[in-house]
Amino acid sequence: MRVVVTGASGFCGAAVARLAAAAGHEVVCLGRRPGPVGTHVPWDAGRDVPVVAGADAVVHLAAAVGDPRAGRVVEAAYRAVNVGGTARLLKAAGGVPVVWVSSASVYRPGPYDGAVREDHPVGAQRNAYGRTKAAGERLALDAGAVVVRPRAVYGDGDRHLLPRLRRVVRGGTAWLPGPDVAMSLTAVENLASACLTAVGWPGGAYNIADAEPYRRDDVLGRALGVPVRHVPVRLVRGLASVSPVLSRYAVDQLTDGMVLDLGRAWERGYRPRAALSDYLVRTTPER
Repeated sequence: MRVVVTGASGFCGAAVARLAAAAGHEVVCLGRRPGPVGTHVPWDAGRDVPVVAGADAVVHLAAAVGDPRAGRVVEAAYRAVNVGGTARLLKAAGGVPVVWVSSASVYRPGPYDGAVREDHPVGAQRNAYGRTKAAGERLALDAGAVVVRPRAVYGDGDRHLLPRLRRVVRGGTAWLPGPDVAMSLTAVENLASACLTAVGWPGGAYNIADAEPYRRDDVLGRALGVPVRHVPVRLVRGLASVSPVLSRYAVDQLTDGMVLDLGRAWERGYRPRAALSDYLVRTTPER
């Protein structure tokens, strides 16, 4: 196939582009910067109409990401990319199959009684990222696209998840809002595989994550290489309301215990093979 990958210079987009090239597809990378493989076609997702002529499939990963502070300027900047960029891409794609990479951040914040399915309410997001991803996702679903919802993507080249987690370390200890919870994480290899496999799936939303959930304290203790101690959740939520670096969204990620139900993707052949242990073996230095 001729596969167009938007946002291919980013962490997740680069993984999709490399996997598509390794599978023998012709890869076209749309974005402000070149991707790791294939042909580069410049595109500013915040204002321009993309060129996708001749594509057999489009995997859309270009997005404004992160956990920004509230404000109209920030909200507008995120909306220009995550909503406006989506609208322009869908119009340009026409009848070409589109896989739109969303996020589990679109789900209503927990805590959760059980595994979160795709019919869980979407709304009440904590920040501009969640709100604008949810709005862009709605456009994609209405257009019949396949929407994949990964949670907490990690892997080689990650510039967001693990750096954010390292902020909880003080004095050689990871201070976490207790108690320990189960949570889904997504290896970037599993997300990339899902994106390419999903080209042939029926339109709709699909949760994507590693095969099994993890225990938060075990993950952070192993990934950060420090002991874990608990602090009261109420105290941390109070700090998040006044802290310039700690947000309510970040606290939710550590306390809500979101485990994704993968049943819909599993029925379509999704088989996540990478796991956190593989990543830690590559990145944890010998002591």
